[in-house]
Amino acid sequence: MIHTKCACVRVRRASRSLTDLYDEALRPAGLKITQFSVLRTVARMGPVSISGLAGEMALDRSTLGRNLGLLKRQGLVGLSEGIDLRERTVTLTPRARRLLERAIPLWEQAQRRVEQCLGGGEVATLFALLAKIEAMR
Repeated sequence: MIHTKCACVRVRRASRSLTDLYDEALRPAGLKITQFSVLRTVARMGPVSISGLAGEMALDRSTLGRNLGLLKRQGLVGLSEGIDLRERTVTLTPRARRLLERAIPLWEQAQRRVEQCLGGGEVATLFALLAKIEAMR
């Protein structure tokens, strides 16, 4: 039983539970949900600037930079100079594309588990509530 009425504490606890669920599902691919989400976003956006990626993912550049550094060391992303020499561009490596092909069904399995646990209507309600929370920034 959770005894706090603090919305932040409750959302953070729920976030850790969801993170654990997705991390466990993605373990066979050797990814965490944080890495998967970066790779999937880059795959969707194509070559993208770090600033553009940070904006899309609602992350600050320093946090994203640390994540990208790890993904680069793992051979999953390439970082190159963009059109503006002050900006770097992120691209997926062929290895990352193969890894995503393996990881996406694992992510879909985790997603189905959430939907089964909450119910389809409740997931839609959750997303609507999360959008309101995100708009508070």
